[in-house]
Amino acid sequence: MGFQDGGWSERWEDGRSRIRRGLTSLGRGLADLILPPLAHDSREATAAAGLTANAWSRVIFLEDPVCDGCGAAFEYDGGDFASDRCAACLAQPYAFARCRAACVYDIASRGLILKFKHGDQQQFASLFARWLSRAAAPLVEDCDAVVPVPLHPSRLLARRFNQAAEIARPLARTAKRDYLPDALVRARATETQGGRSLRGRKLNVKSAFAVSEFGARSVRGRRILLIDDVLTTGATAEACAKALIDAGARAVDLAVIARVRTARELPR
Repeated sequence: MGFQDGGWSERWEDGRSRIRRGLTSLGRGLADLILPPLAHDSREATAAAGLTANAWSRVIFLEDPVCDGCGAAFEYDGGDFASDRCAACLAQPYAFARCRAACVYDIASRGLILKFKHGDQQQFASLFARWLSRAAAPLVEDCDAVVPVPLHPSRLLARRFNQAAEIARPLARTAKRDYLPDALVRARATETQGGRSLRGRKLNVKSAFAVSEFGARSVRGRRILLIDDVLTTGATAEACAKALIDAGARAVDLAVIARVRTARELPR
């Protein structure tokens, strides 16, 4: 069991697996009748666990065409132009090779992500993993292994789980890719990135990430899919990508639940 997964989550999953097996033996239909699946964003029962129709309609999902480098939506059909990258990515590409985001980070998606990240509502993990399996399908297909952005042990202890790991694990399992929860470590505690300028964000995460001894053996020569929750300026993901590449990874791609619209509009 990886450190970033945490013992709590693993025991929770084991318990849930035993419950599911027991309910299956009694009949799935009867179980759903007694305990109907609930929408993650309300107590409203739905045909299958997910979002209510109202919540779903407010999320702005990112569909092609998007920039291959940062996942930003294009205002035009990329096939009509010479490049599949936005002007900012052409001028100064990130350390990660490609990026995809499932949706725009706004008032609709923000509430869902914060419930998951800070509200201890881990039921969102499988939903977000499904979103990424669709939005980042080419990246998932091309990767050799999936790595979550790590938390520092002190923050992991306070939060009880790493939200990136909770998404990365089911995504890797479904795609039949290696899951490496402890390949990356956060070598030092950092302050929150919220409210910082791009320069401040870069300084905050400078030398904050390292590749473990296990990770060095596991990522060398391989294409890695890095998983995080939100892309803002890209400072955290870029620091992680550089650490993985320095350790011998062939390339690093990035997949996130949501992307701030102005991620590349800030000066770098």
